[in-house]
Amino acid sequence: MPVREIQPTRSELLEVTKKIKLTQNGYKILKLKRDGLILEFFKILDQAKDLRQEIANRYKDAREKIAIASAVDGIIAVRSASYALTGHPEIQLRSRNLMGVVVPDIKSNKIVAPLPERGYGIIGTSPRIDEATDAFEKLVETVVKAAELETTMKKLIEEIERTKRRVNALEFKVLPELEEIERFIRFRLEEMERDNTFRLKRIKAKTAKAAEA
Repeated sequence: MPVREIQPTRSELLEVTKKIKLTQNGYKILKLKRDGLILEFFKILDQAKDLRQEIANRYKDAREKIAIASAVDGIIAVRSASYALTGHPEIQLRSRNLMGVVVPDIKSNKIVAPLPERGYGIIGTSPRIDEATDAFEKLVETVVKAAELETTMKKLIEEIERTKRRVNALEFKVLPELEEIERFIRFRLEEMERDNTFRLKRIKAKTAKAAEA
C-alpha cells in the first residue's frame, strides 16, 4: 500500500508498530531456521562425500572380484550363480521431519544375505564367486544409503533457498515498507499536533484580545 494512502491516526500507528514487531520476530526465527538448515546441510554433505568415496572403492572392489571369478571359474559359472539367486532386496521408503523439512528415511532388507540364503548351492560355487557376490551386495547397500543422503541434501537445499527468499523479502521489502509507513504516520501526527497547538495559541490570543476590549 502506498504511504500516501495510509490514514495517519493513532490506531493506525499502533497497528503498524505491532506489525513491525511481529515481522521482526518472524525475521529472527527464519534466520535461525536458515542457519540451522545450512549447518545440517554441511553435516550431511560430509557424510555424503564419505559415502561417495566408499561407493567408488566398493565398485572397484566388486569389479575386480567379478573379473577374477569370471576368469578363473568361467563366465557360465558366474551367470549360473546369479540366475540361482532367489532373494530380492526389499526397500521401505518412509519419511521423517528434519527441522520442518520432510526427508526420506530408507530402510533396506535382504540386500546382504547370508551364504546359505543366496539360492545357489554352496558346493556348486567357488569362494571367488561368493566374494564377488558379497562385494556387490555391499555396493548396493551403500548405494541405498547414498540415495537417502543425496535426496535429503536436495530437500534441504530447496528449503534453504525458500527460507532465504523469505528472509530477504522481510529484510529488504516488508520491514523497510512498514518502517517507512511508521515514520510517515509519526511525521503526520506530529505535524497535525503542531498545527493544533498553533491554532489553539491563535484562538487563545484572540480570546485574550476580546477580553481586554
